[in-house]
Formats: sequence, structure tokens, C-alpha cells
Amino acid sequence: MLAGGMSAVFLVLSAFLASAVEMVEALTIVLASGLARGWRSSLVGVAAAVVALAAIVAALGPALTVIPLDTLRLVVGAFLLVFGLQWLRKAILRAAGLKAIHDEEEAFARELAAARAAGQEQHAGIDAYGFTLSFKGVLLEGLEVAFIVITFGSTQGSIPLAAVGAAAALVLVAGVGVAVRAPLARVPENTLKFAVGVMLTTFGIFWSTEGAGGSWPGSDAALFGVLAFVIALSALFVAVLRRRKRERFVTADVRA
Repeated sequence: MLAGGMSAVFLVLSAFLASAVEMVEALTIVLASGLARGWRSSLVGVAAAVVALAAIVAALGPALTVIPLDTLRLVVGAFLLVFGLQWLRKAILRAAGLKAIHDEEEAFARELAAARAAGQEQHAGIDAYGFTLSFKGVLLEGLEVAFIVITFGSTQGSIPLAAVGAAAALVLVAGVGVAVRAPLARVPENTLKFAVGVMLTTFGIFWSTEGAGGSWPGSDAALFGVLAFVIALSALFVAVLRRRKRERFVTADVRA
């Protein structure tokens, strides 16, 4: 009972963190579009994207229920491993100082400049560029959130729980965005991405093993053992890469 409850908490937290990262990026695009091209066109684009996402989720959700659970876990686990390891690799490189930290303010400034430089083209009082920019941003980031909710929820047998995590992220990010009307530059997005990479990798290892016919000691409780292993290994990689970076600097100073 305890393992099942902790597994549910883990599921909600994973969906929340992964969704929050995507929503921060979508918010940056929408804010840039609204400030540069007008809020009406941008919000209409957001609404159109939400309708499109709802239709996609409505079609995808029931389709996944006919796939055998072991097959679904194997396929989803493999995808999560691919995406999770990519996120984790970049996060480890950033933490070790070998890759530039993502700057949400810089991304906002870049989107804002591009939106202001674009030409004017209106249809029925709607700015085409502002509408398209918001629509594409929300749709692309929203598709990733939908994938997270549907796959996480389906493989754990509880789409509503995954949806709770995503909804909480939406309320938090949108609420802060409306309040400050600026990019969430103070949100530790790179830390979030590290956490998401760890969780995606953990779920990927866990579900792909189960989907391939393996079993874990303690059932769902083994998730925490896998999580601890991934965190420890990631921390080890960060420490090793930081040491190598320092050694290179020392060697370069000696030669100079």
C-alpha cells in the first residue's frame, strides 16, 4: 500500500516537473508575441493551440488503452530512456561547466526582437505573425506535455494522476506569468531539467525492464532504488567532468 502511494506521488511529481519545463518555454514565446504583436492575436493563437491539443489527446488516449500494457511499457520505456538520457547528458554538461546554461531572458529577448522585426499581415483583425508564433509555441510544447501525461498515466494505469501533475504546473507557471508578465528567468530551469532527465531515465529503465518481461524486487518500490542509482551515477559524472575541466585549466596555465 505504501509503495503504491509513493509511486503515485512520484508519478505526479514527474509529470509536474516535466510539464513545468515545457510550459516555461511556451510562456516565454507567448509573452514575446503578446508584447510585440498584441495580446489579442497571441491569445487567439493560444486558444487555437489548446483546442488542437484537446483533439489530439482525445484521439490518442483511447487508442493507447487497446495496446497490451507490457508492450506499451516497453515502447514508452525505450522512448523515455532516449529522451531522458539526452536531457540528463545536457544537464550533466551544464552542471560540470562544459555547456552554457540556458538563459530564459536571452531566449525572451531573441523572440521579442524577431516578433518586432516581422512584417505586418492581418486577417479579420488578427495579426498573422503573432497568432502563428503563439499557436506553434503552445502546440509544440503542449504536445510534449500531452505525451508526458498520456504515456506516464497509461503505463502506471492512472492518466488522471499524471494530468493532476501537469495541471498543477500549468496553474503555477501561467499564474506567475500573468502576474509578472516577464520570462520566468528566476525559475531554476536547468535544475528542473536535471530533475526531469533523472526521472525520465528512471521511468525508462523501470518500464522497459518490466515491458521486456523482467520483474523488480519490491514491485513499484524499486522505482526509488533505480532513482537513487541514476542520481548517484549522474553526480559521479558531474564530479569527474568538473575535475577533468580543472585539470585542463591547470595544465594550460602551466604551459602558458
